[in-house]
Amino acid sequence: MANEIIFTEEAPKPIGPYSQAVKAGNSLYVSGQIALDPQTGELINENITEETHAVMKNMEAVLRKAGYGFQDVVKCSIFVRNMGDFGTINEAYGVYFKSNPPARETVEVSGLPKNVQVEISCIAVKD
Repeated sequence: MANEIIFTEEAPKPIGPYSQAVKAGNSLYVSGQIALDPQTGELINENITEETHAVMKNMEAVLRKAGYGFQDVVKCSIFVRNMGDFGTINEAYGVYFKSNPPARETVEVSGLPKNVQVEISCIAVKD
């Protein structure tokens, strides 16, 4: 079975040589999402809460385009510029995973694309 490239106008266009997501069998691999407005390409980063919600909404748009939802997410990777924002990011992130949250790691990094504060990727699986 060939991999399927997923693209939606409801999430930011890739800013490099990668796909928004790739579906392989019943698994979906969503590239790291940042807080770019899909229509304007402008950053949504007035504060870390707003930025995290924008990231999650972009991720949701990619998941939805592929026929998945947050309930199908089994793993997330969170990259943050400042681990001091962990609690605030966690609070916003938790809104999208009210029960049975996925496995996850959170890693502090020295830099992210477009100098954002948070980037999140995920893997989703459907039975």
